[in-house]
Amino acid sequence: MFLNSHTYHSLRYGTLSVEELVKQAAEAGVKELVLTDINTVTAIYDFKKECEKAGIKPIVGVEIRKEKRLLYITIAKDETGIAEINRLLTNHNCEGAELPEFSPHFDQVFVIYTLSNFPETLNENEFIGVRAEELNFLIRPELKKFSEKIVILHPITFKTKKEFNLHRILRAIDQNTLISKLAKNDCCSRNEVFEPVSTLLEKFKRYPKIIQNTRNILDVCVFNFDFKTPKNKICFTTDKKSDDVLLRKLAYKGLKKRYPEKSQIVLDRMEKELQVVSEMSFSGYFLITLDIVKYSMSRGFLHVGRGSGANSIISYCLGITEICPIELNLYFERFLNKHRNNPPDFDIDWSWRERDEIIQYILDRYGREHVAFCGTNVEFKYRSIFREVGKAFGLPKEELDVLAKNPMEMHDDNKVVKLIQKYGVLLEKFPNQRSMHSCGIIISEEPITNYSALEMPPKGFPIVQFDMNVAEDIGFEKFDILSQRGLGTINDTLKLVHKNRGITIDIHNTHLFKNDKSCNDFLSIGKTIGCFYIESPAMRGLLRRLKCQDYITLVAASSIIRPGVAKSGMMKEYIFRHNNPTKFEYFHEVFEEQLGETYGIMVYQEDVIKIALHFGGVSANDGDVLRRAMSGKSRSLKKLQQVRDNFFESCAQKGHPEQLSQEVYRQIESFAGYSFCKAHSASYAVESYQSLYLKVNYPIEFMVSAINNGGGFYRTEVYVHECRMGGGKIHNPCVNRSLFETTVFGDDVFLGFMHIEKLESRITDFIPEERAKNGDFTSLENFIKRVPVGIETLQTLIFVGAFRFTGKPKNELLIEGRLLMIHFQPEYRLPAFFETPVPEYQLPQLNRNKFEDAFDEIEILGFAVSCSPFDLLQTKFRGKIMATDLVKFHKKQVKMLAYLISRKHVPTKKGTMFFGTWIDVEGNFFDTAHFPDNLQKYPFQGGGCYLLLGQVEVDFHFPTITVFKMAKMPFIPDPRYAEDKEKSYEVHKKINEDVSMTWRKPYPQEHEIGLPRNKMVLK
Repeated sequence: MFLNSHTYHSLRYGTLSVEELVKQAAEAGVKELVLTDINTVTAIYDFKKECEKAGIKPIVGVEIRKEKRLLYITIAKDETGIAEINRLLTNHNCEGAELPEFSPHFDQVFVIYTLSNFPETLNENEFIGVRAEELNFLIRPELKKFSEKIVILHPITFKTKKEFNLHRILRAIDQNTLISKLAKNDCCSRNEVFEPVSTLLEKFKRYPKIIQNTRNILDVCVFNFDFKTPKNKICFTTDKKSDDVLLRKLAYKGLKKRYPEKSQIVLDRMEKELQVVSEMSFSGYFLITLDIVKYSMSRGFLHVGRGSGANSIISYCLGITEICPIELNLYFERFLNKHRNNPPDFDIDWSWRERDEIIQYILDRYGREHVAFCGTNVEFKYRSIFREVGKAFGLPKEELDVLAKNPMEMHDDNKVVKLIQKYGVLLEKFPNQRSMHSCGIIISEEPITNYSALEMPPKGFPIVQFDMNVAEDIGFEKFDILSQRGLGTINDTLKLVHKNRGITIDIHNTHLFKNDKSCNDFLSIGKTIGCFYIESPAMRGLLRRLKCQDYITLVAASSIIRPGVAKSGMMKEYIFRHNNPTKFEYFHEVFEEQLGETYGIMVYQEDVIKIALHFGGVSANDGDVLRRAMSGKSRSLKKLQQVRDNFFESCAQKGHPEQLSQEVYRQIESFAGYSFCKAHSASYAVESYQSLYLKVNYPIEFMVSAINNGGGFYRTEVYVHECRMGGGKIHNPCVNRSLFETTVFGDDVFLGFMHIEKLESRITDFIPEERAKNGDFTSLENFIKRVPVGIETLQTLIFVGAFRFTGKPKNELLIEGRLLMIHFQPEYRLPAFFETPVPEYQLPQLNRNKFEDAFDEIEILGFAVSCSPFDLLQTKFRGKIMATDLVKFHKKQVKMLAYLISRKHVPTKKGTMFFGTWIDVEGNFFDTAHFPDNLQKYPFQGGGCYLLLGQVEVDFHFPTITVFKMAKMPFIPDPRYAEDKEKSYEVHKKINEDVSMTWRKPYPQEHEIGLPRNKMVLK
């Protein structure tokens, strides 16, 4: 009898999860339930599954609303009806079509209007819904002719009065207003809760026809959906057989190039894979992926095929991936096997500059009716919850900032804050808005609106209304089309090296860099700033601890830094065993047999499956559950628990010590959602090596490319510094040499106009375009005549040094510019004015302090170019020890002066601690640790230089300083404001630091883990 129910996927309106809605329905004795979320079909597939578990007949539709006003409720008779509703919503969302006031023509959809809005005549499929409290209105004369067309309307939106208040808060957030200012029609009625079916029918007992009309709709409607049949585009060619033939032909063609010797191992592997791919009807998926990659290659784009797809020799031979599965002993079953309930997908990276073109190609090639991104629900997060709820309660911005930035225990203990906390907690995990999945694209055989309505986010590519997990559940294998800046850096470096040096580099020749001694030397000392995936302080520290000098170790390092491995203590144990290969025993023979390459430590997802199968004796199906759990799929931890009982039962039967079984399972569990498969790590390691090879051999071009691609882990200043350390001579933007992006001429590097925040984009493009057309600018006057700039823009360019080619000091240029602008105001620049000679002026001699330029640069660019931060210090002290000497001072106290690069927040049981990254006066990096008690006395005080006192701790070749005391050192006052003390320290606030915050629970300490280092035997 409930034809209109909502979940919290009715964004900022409903308060019930799908599970809670169905549970409430079952408790009310409901046998059929209709889900009609507002303008969305997001939840219909989860709803069907939950209903069938509860023995309820699922029926779906959509409540059509225009802004706050309910137009009508649509209920699909079957899947055809769902497609009709989807097309209505898609036309509105993607084409901008108005939602019609009254329902359009539907063939397989029932439509229900409210008493406040219905047409003069009703079609056969149209009805009017009446609430119990509205029954008295049926005496109205105009309703008598509709007596056969009235049904029960009892909407469901929330569970309790408390949730009604939550609904009101959601409505206030949606309307961006205060709760107290909500109008009556902004919210639903207070009675939109489940009540027993018998109670509801009792209210309508005088109207048996209304009850029967409602019953007729429920009887007619069905939602049959086949979750098992693949929904993807099935064939690349005309049929499956042709796909198999074409894939075999192309795979063997590629095999000749990859493996000229054609060993039997390679041939056997190829045949095995082709057989499985054919049996699982997966040839079309391979061929579509190859088609996308071939288009990319034809455009000269770089790509990286990663993830478990790199386990396949077929994908390697086709050129989809660059990882040889034979070399790394990667087994195909991790990617594709007969036990997998859900086929896999390829993860392919492109440069962030080129990804949109790849997506456009897919849309054009396979048709807009068949291609869309997966959606994703952006949930209310801790900070956004307190901001949004606090705003609804009327708190000012200052108080909202305090609530959002601090943990709940630090909030004020007043009544309003308590209410905000109470409802804020309820909002956690609620979807707040729908967005585009970062990479998942689906290509369907049938029109995609058969399964979902589409939306058009600002990015301009259509998205379905469900997420990647639902897509997988209903039979879609997505194509992960990803983007990253690392590939952009590599690609731009190759172009720069070719342009500047005439050298062409075959970046796909992996032997070129894997065996490069200089690369491996840089790797072993963590000299990897700018290099993909291996530039963060944590990763550089790991490389040094491992003294990483080869590809295999780098592959392992790429995986052990992941949270699961690190949290479980296995990263530390791997470091110990790598450095002390004779000082440990394998837990058990199986660990030596299966994990000898990684010293008996589970490092990759494959390792976990190997141990589960060979040590734990679990089934292949349980192994697949583990694989999915480790891939970070939705509900992964829950699914992982399903294996637990089977694991321990089997371990007991095998006679394993219970203590060992417990420890092994603890390690297995830590991998859920936080680990890499070996092929994924290998793919990352290849790209890391490619970056490193370019950094080692072409440091200036590489760092310029890193700057132009937005860097990576660090701010621009750090990459500019690293470019200088690599031999680059850094110059401020220049109107005669600079482009929008940073450019390089030999070893001269000119920062681009992109780094001047105040410069309008039209000017940053216009200057180099004008210069290309009509030659260099010959003077300030010549520039003003040719470029339509205002006085503020001109002053910014003067202050940053963009006219230094004139040989005139900035003071003189500034006065000259102001005088010239009187004559050449942009709005009056007619050709006649260009011919008028400008009077020459005799300007007084103006002197400038040598550090004024540095403060101009900090103000405009965010960092000094003309000097080092150390040059701006009031003190002449530069530290007693340099970073390169720290390894010699293990357990000794040192005093250092350093410039702060970044700090990372790490939660511990005793409070917040930070890890700092710094450079010394010689420009070399080093790291510090700051514990909670120390930070209370000596906190960080923003960007700048600090005097540090602490003890050096050398942990496997990697020195860090545990800081006892630190003090921020004062810079000289800004000489530009020598007469204005208030402003003389204002620009100093723009000196930056990189801060990364983590809000996870503290990792356990080493003594709390108790990771065994000796063989465990049955006692």
